[in-house]
Amino acid sequence: MRPVQDPQGKVIAIVPEAVDITERRKAEEAFRQAQKMEAIGQLTGGVAHDFNNMLTVIRSSADLLRRRELPPERVRRYVDAISDTADRAAKLTGQLLTFARRHAQNREVFDAAEHIEDVSDMLKTALGSRAVFNLDIAERPLPVEADTNQFDAALVNLVANARDAMDGHGTLTVSVTRSAPTPQEAAAGSRGFVEVSIADTGCGIPREQIERIFEPFFTTKDIGRGTGLGLSQVYGFVQQSGGTINVDSAIGCGTTITLRLPLSDKPVQRRNGNGINAVDGRQRGCILVVEDNAEVGEFSTQLLHDLGYQTVLASSGEQALALLGDNAKRFDLVLSDVAMPGMDGVTLGREIKKRLPELPVVLNSGYAHMLADEDHGFELLHKPYSVEDLSKVLRKAMAERT
Repeated sequence: MRPVQDPQGKVIAIVPEAVDITERRKAEEAFRQAQKMEAIGQLTGGVAHDFNNMLTVIRSSADLLRRRELPPERVRRYVDAISDTADRAAKLTGQLLTFARRHAQNREVFDAAEHIEDVSDMLKTALGSRAVFNLDIAERPLPVEADTNQFDAALVNLVANARDAMDGHGTLTVSVTRSAPTPQEAAAGSRGFVEVSIADTGCGIPREQIERIFEPFFTTKDIGRGTGLGLSQVYGFVQQSGGTINVDSAIGCGTTITLRLPLSDKPVQRRNGNGINAVDGRQRGCILVVEDNAEVGEFSTQLLHDLGYQTVLASSGEQALALLGDNAKRFDLVLSDVAMPGMDGVTLGREIKKRLPELPVVLNSGYAHMLADEDHGFELLHKPYSVEDLSKVLRKAMAERT
């Protein structure tokens, strides 16, 4: 609002003014995404290493299972190794997909201790296999209100920075604890803080550089090893969350960076599952499976047969619609991949809902983590999935039909 004054200086009118901040918002979002991509770049080498190790376990176990006359306990051991390794790989890819997606700021209340424990595999990947990773959680729950995606990016950037300071080997300790407010903070209404500390045994930071390390584009790394955006993202996240950041460093001994985030008095927001449990017994019905990958399609139909379902396989959305047009009453559910040439799974599902609103549609994809926030109204099945996961989702979708 801008005041208008007469010659004597008396305000005689108020003129409203508006400033278009669209371009500024776009620039801020682009900068945040650049900061996130810096963190993703720090992860790529470790991800390749971890996945090669996982594939080695799976391939070796599969080769050993081909041997004749294996004792039953060894068969179980190799099968369990394949299953456990697939679960770890799925967890890591899920974290990476959630971390990499572009989305607006979204503050929520979460338990910082539990969350860091959940993403510890991703942090170990960022650190690399030559360094020792320690996690020290003093107590829980430790609720904070912040953007979890930005929190993850800050953790990855801090771990990657520590890794480089240790030249890839040494010891990194992530500590999570509660701290009391100062008298001044308590007088201002503070309940206390959650302190997240990243301590390394690296080279340390010269005193004259400590005040500059959070500046955008400031870096002491060689060309090609960093853009200088990583620690500026950490600083921005802490400021937006109402916290502070402390740096304690000694040359030749290491560095500890501590994030102090306000302790929240709000209840932690839990992401609940669907509450449907798989039950024993054969399942009935005919499912239209839509999958453009022949091997995945064949495997999916075999799983469904083992559960007791009849199946018809379509290799595209267009073929699926043609089959439904010929005899829609034959099918009790449609199970479709999302990423397919031509008509994708979401488009197919919406078209089915227009034509056959009572027919349940379940989408399955390796990108289901990114689809989870979209308002498409379909059940989601995350690849890779277990037989139990498949059974639960199908039962839930069919139960909602009746």
